[in-house]
Amino acid sequence: MRQYQRIKMEHQDELLLFRLGDFYESFGEDAKLAADILNITLTKKHVAKGKTLPLAGIPYHALDNYLNKLIKAGLKVAICEQMEDPKAAKGLVRREVTRVVTPGTVIEDGILDDQSSNYLACVTRHHGNWGLAMVEISTGALSATEFSGNDARSMLLNELARIRPAELLVSDQDHPQYTGHLKEIFGAGEIMMITPVDDAMVLHDRARMELMDHLSVSSLQGYGAEDSPSAVCAAGAIIRYLRETRKNGLGHIRELRIYSVRDTMILDATTQRSLELVRNSIDNTRAVTLLYQLDHTQTPMGARLIQKWILNPLQDLDLIRERQDAIEGLVSNTVVRNLLRDGLRNVKDLERILGRIHLNTANARDMVMLLGSLKEIPELRSQLLRLEDTRMQELGGKIRTMSFLADRLENAFVPEPPVSVREGGMIRDGYNKDLDDLTGISRGGKDWIAKMRETEIERTGIQNLKIGYNRVFGYYIEVSKANMDKIPGDYIRRQTLTNAERFITPDLKEKEELILGAEENIHQLELEIFHKECHFIIEQTDTLQLLANQLAEIDVLMSLAEAALVGGYVRPLVDGSDGIEILDGRHPVIESTTMSDQPFVPNDVHLDCHEQQIWLITGPNMAGKSTYIRQVALLTLMSHMGSFIPARQARIGLVDRIFTRVGATDFLARGQSTFLVEMIETANILHNASDRSLVILDEIGRGTSTYDGLSIAWAVIEYLHEKPRRRAKTLFATHYHELTELESRFKRIFNYNVAIREADEKITFLYQIVKGGADRSYGIYAAKLAGMPEDTVNRAKEILFNLECMRANGEDVDPEKSQCADIPGSASSVPDQARGSSGTESRGVVQPDLFDTGLPSIFDELLKMDVNELTPVQAIGVLEELVNVLRGMRP
Repeated sequence: MRQYQRIKMEHQDELLLFRLGDFYESFGEDAKLAADILNITLTKKHVAKGKTLPLAGIPYHALDNYLNKLIKAGLKVAICEQMEDPKAAKGLVRREVTRVVTPGTVIEDGILDDQSSNYLACVTRHHGNWGLAMVEISTGALSATEFSGNDARSMLLNELARIRPAELLVSDQDHPQYTGHLKEIFGAGEIMMITPVDDAMVLHDRARMELMDHLSVSSLQGYGAEDSPSAVCAAGAIIRYLRETRKNGLGHIRELRIYSVRDTMILDATTQRSLELVRNSIDNTRAVTLLYQLDHTQTPMGARLIQKWILNPLQDLDLIRERQDAIEGLVSNTVVRNLLRDGLRNVKDLERILGRIHLNTANARDMVMLLGSLKEIPELRSQLLRLEDTRMQELGGKIRTMSFLADRLENAFVPEPPVSVREGGMIRDGYNKDLDDLTGISRGGKDWIAKMRETEIERTGIQNLKIGYNRVFGYYIEVSKANMDKIPGDYIRRQTLTNAERFITPDLKEKEELILGAEENIHQLELEIFHKECHFIIEQTDTLQLLANQLAEIDVLMSLAEAALVGGYVRPLVDGSDGIEILDGRHPVIESTTMSDQPFVPNDVHLDCHEQQIWLITGPNMAGKSTYIRQVALLTLMSHMGSFIPARQARIGLVDRIFTRVGATDFLARGQSTFLVEMIETANILHNASDRSLVILDEIGRGTSTYDGLSIAWAVIEYLHEKPRRRAKTLFATHYHELTELESRFKRIFNYNVAIREADEKITFLYQIVKGGADRSYGIYAAKLAGMPEDTVNRAKEILFNLECMRANGEDVDPEKSQCADIPGSASSVPDQARGSSGTESRGVVQPDLFDTGLPSIFDELLKMDVNELTPVQAIGVLEELVNVLRGMRP
């Protein structure tokens, strides 16, 4: 217990799992916490006379399952191992913490999602600039960037939203502010651990030395990092943290990649969430997302890479076209595509296998998976060289088959090795002469014991005599108590059971020493051979990491080709123009997930900065406005990935950012209502959109009063139109029909609406975007479809009619004028002398009460009429009477 207390003092912030024999034990408060989270029994350990300590333990072989629960509960776990064989130890077994497992440093296969990256990130500040570094410890990929200027903080938050780290390191000084506001970028229910580190760890000189020491270089100039001091601070702090938690095995982190977020399309957290790129807004999973639609990958490496491609659309036209060429070549060559897919299906996660080898957590099954993957490389290479496009030819030419490593692994390991490397039985016969000799002794001894049983049965006449083995007594002869009178004199009693006795003989004991000695030596020698093979693989790290990257890229290109074939996608023309022109575009996700038998209705779009900058889209609820504007954003994004898109034809100029303001979100914990969040997000768009941006706005201004909201929406559209540097291509969906007036006032604003067919008080949604503005929203019809009580629906119709009567003066509301001056009968439109002392209206204006249930008799008659039975003359008479009534209601 003194040993435990000493180690626990060094790991007070972690739950300590202390190896004792076949169990990991936890004590005291750790035990209470573990028992509660893991749902295991809490017992007691006697530590002194009359004193006990809470105790909870788990079997060592089940560590991964329990560790997963502890990590998901937001804990850090220190793993304390026995560092020597208890049989050989003199006195107390030496124990040490070999690693501290945190959400960002997990490498266990049973805990990680093989389809998603698991990042440990660090944020620092240096001379006013922000630095961000991230590492995926399971693969060894280390990257860093920095942000400067007025938008540095928002750009940092956008990048954190994109990488979604499992754990974020910040300095002690900065920890409180991060705890307070960084988690807003993550979905509900997700945990991002924010870990404070010593302020000294993020100092530039120390961080730089950490990096140079780890990378074994005298300068960071070769990585382009000397001019990025903030990035260096963050990357160096990560290396130091890994050294403290992982202790060793970081050799697979071979390089530092300095990148700029402006090399790819910028997608802020709101856009990622609104477009549901890799996670949906319902349960935060990948179901019904763009990722789900495009992901036909066959390997875990490819699954992780396609997610990165979606979140990092390109800004380099040459790279976009290179990907498009590769996809086109795969689409047109069915034979090669099928052979590549079949080969990739047998490729395992080379990145993480290599990571486990470096981190000393691999087993023989990892070796067999590596072998199986390498066996596929020659055929994959051969098929790649059959394709005509430049990128696939280049990949095929550069891929190393590594047949020497495959041959070595095949000669060394049995096809189905045990899980543990300490059990023996993982090395093939004939690979090592010393091992073969020991194996022969062990097998010969076991054969001898089997023959001994037959001999003893014949000698004693005891037919149910058994020879067994356990770790306490070794080999023994077991005889039932009914046969005690037949026991020979050379049997030596060792153990008494309820119904039997166990014995040994001198010959049996001699063979036991021979067998057990051989088996112990076998296990030790196999372990040495295993580590030797691991070391040989480590020497091939650079080649294997490059091979993993190449296979991942091939897999993603194959996946996009498969998506293009399944979805009927076409190759868009992506160029340096400022326009977006898509003919018969379709929503890539909704098209494939709709439950309706009706085919998805395609639509066109034509936007540019000079003629058709803003499309103002009106139309009924449920008609497809939101689907349409998201569709345009998704197709633009897919084009910048290098992907084909669901359309008949498309030409898309480079877009630097996609902005969205869609849906209703609040952050009540921070005192931000739905409307305030909407305004914050809209403000971000107005401040940062450029003439290269695409802006998607849905129902701006609905969270406040009608005229406040309408005024804001009007002003937002004006701003986007009138600011020379903010002429972003914009799709603006709204229910404010008054905004259609903008088309006549501004040359680059155009009205469009979603067409419907109306008959017999029913409407049919045509889902077609057509020129012109709508004058109704049909919200009451949507309420009826939703199952609203009939009385409520009818009452809503009455109120709507009265509201429309209020505005029966034939003029549209103009937000540029005073709100009330344009509304007949309002207090501000009445001369002062016409008001009473209270300031209310006193003149005799006929104005309907909005909530008056009594309608003029003409309307009662109208409701009873069958219009199909009216003659033209009768219809004109009814219309004239109705007009006279309405005239009488006007002021």
